[in-house]
Amino acid sequence: MDWGTDLWDQYDVIEKHTQSGLELVEKYVKFVKERTEVEQNYAKQLRNLSKKYNLKRGSKDDPECRFSSYQSFLDILNEMNDYAGQRELIAENMMMNICIELTKYLQELRQERKMYLSEAKKAQQSLENTYKQLDSSKKRFEREWREAERAAQYAEKTDQDINATKADVEKAKQQAHMRAHTAEECKNDYAAQLQKFNREQNQFYFSEMPLIFNKLQDLDERRIKKLAQGYVLFSDTEKHVMPIIGKCLEGITKAGTNVNERNDSMTLIEQNKSGFERPGDLEFEDYSQGINRASSDSSLGTPKGPMDLLGKNRSKNFWLFSKKSKPTVTEDFAHLPPEQRRKRLQQKLDEIGKELQKEVDQSEGLEKMKDVYEKNPQMGDPASLASQISQTAQNIERLRGELNKYETWLAEAGGRGDTLRYRTHAFNNNGAHDVYSPDGAHSEESTPDPSQAIYAEFDDDFEEEELTTPIGRCTAMYNFPGASEGTISMQEGEVLAVVEEDKGDGWTRVRRTNGDEGYIPTSYVTISLNK
Repeated sequence: MDWGTDLWDQYDVIEKHTQSGLELVEKYVKFVKERTEVEQNYAKQLRNLSKKYNLKRGSKDDPECRFSSYQSFLDILNEMNDYAGQRELIAENMMMNICIELTKYLQELRQERKMYLSEAKKAQQSLENTYKQLDSSKKRFEREWREAERAAQYAEKTDQDINATKADVEKAKQQAHMRAHTAEECKNDYAAQLQKFNREQNQFYFSEMPLIFNKLQDLDERRIKKLAQGYVLFSDTEKHVMPIIGKCLEGITKAGTNVNERNDSMTLIEQNKSGFERPGDLEFEDYSQGINRASSDSSLGTPKGPMDLLGKNRSKNFWLFSKKSKPTVTEDFAHLPPEQRRKRLQQKLDEIGKELQKEVDQSEGLEKMKDVYEKNPQMGDPASLASQISQTAQNIERLRGELNKYETWLAEAGGRGDTLRYRTHAFNNNGAHDVYSPDGAHSEESTPDPSQAIYAEFDDDFEEEELTTPIGRCTAMYNFPGASEGTISMQEGEVLAVVEEDKGDGWTRVRRTNGDEGYIPTSYVTISLNK
């Protein structure tokens, strides 16, 4: 069944139906657009909500952040932010795959429909013109036939009239014959026009219009199929992100199960344990016996009473739940209880140790570079490094001073220095190794002061170090003599193993297959690191 056969006489119905179908597509596109706006607004509100309750910048060091319940809440906020991103992805995909695609397809269908309707109107107009020609020829034939009949009757009457002359009779007969001939021509023309119209009408109803109607049917069916695909995409777009949304929800569930009330209690103890002992019993002071009350305190310095515990004025009473004023923060953290003070001092020592190690590494690199420049002037001017070397040395001395200061405070607080181990070697101008002693002076021996446990011996000879696993490979682009202490020679095209990346000083540490290690200029090689 097709429109051209079964709906051959329903042009108006087909025209209205196809127009209604296109309007349905347009309506669905508008519906999806509004759905995307809902998703975008929803995602925006979720993001704003997550941002509202998330940590402000600078408050991430808040002690509360160490509690599992607080961290889980932050995890939930992050998962909600990711969830909002998936809602935005739904809106974006719906806009791209449904709205934009269907809108483009709708324009194509409208142009195609317009073309088919134009063809139908053109065929209709052609048939109407042919019918007008038929009607005109028919009327002319009718008119001329009547005139021919009247002329024939007049000729016969004239012929029977005894008073008519022979010339009159002859003239009437000629007139009748001429009219009859004209009527015959009109008859033949009318017959020809009739055949032409019937042929075109048959072509119109059995060929042209059915073909156009079938094209419109195909157009409408393609429109319906495309619209159905849009309906499916409406669901599939959301199904596509459901696994990720599911992971977000699983993350929220995991955040809930990660809360550990016991650990939070232990964290609170760790953060706030003062290290003080509970106050002892107050001694009875018998004023009648003249006892010297000033000697009642323990000689060990352990707080025995509430006044010693708080360090407050002895005239004030000690209350466990009293509101405490905010202490003045001092550099040595003396405002903190003993336990917390030791932790903060240890943390500060670790930070200074890391910074000092960084400066020592930079000093080593600069000294090596200076040594190479002195022996190979074409590579650079040694004097250009003087300011950097001087600044690095100042930084090292400053950090050592801070390190000693905080170690002294830590010792006073009853702790011991467990700072990070770091290398203390640097290269002098002669290429030999100098060792920084703990007090900042230089010595030829590598044995540090035993009182400074934070310093560890470091042997710069690579043969005595534990072999480091290579992190990549490099290929030499130029020859390098490696005449300076700590460097290694290489030939153009030689492949070496990379064991330590360039730390910003222009040198890379490499190893040969025979185990020889040393530094080479980074700019002399092409490096490929392992992934």
